[in-house]
Amino acid sequence: MRGWAMVAAVVALATSVGAADAGRIERRKNRQQRRIAHGEATGKLSPQEAERLERQEGAIDKEEQAMREANGGKLSPAERRVINRQQNRESRRIFRQKHDANDR
Repeated sequence: MRGWAMVAAVVALATSVGAADAGRIERRKNRQQRRIAHGEATGKLSPQEAERLERQEGAIDKEEQAMREANGGKLSPAERRVINRQQNRESRRIFRQKHDANDR
């Protein structure tokens, strides 16, 4: 009986961690989308720059979706690291585009 309780606890923990990571990825996507929209609204991003950043965000979303479909809706820790690394790069691109010396 004790073994089953331990298994149930591990499964519950793994499920909650996966859900938390999914929420973290989603919150970050939303935050980066708001940064792009704000940059365009304030004139710090040209429409072309915003479009390019949106397209790159979409590519990350598609890759994440493909990873989830391949694994029954979940991301492995390695896949979460890949998505996180890609989101880090995209965040740096957003910053650089918003703070470059291009006149708009």
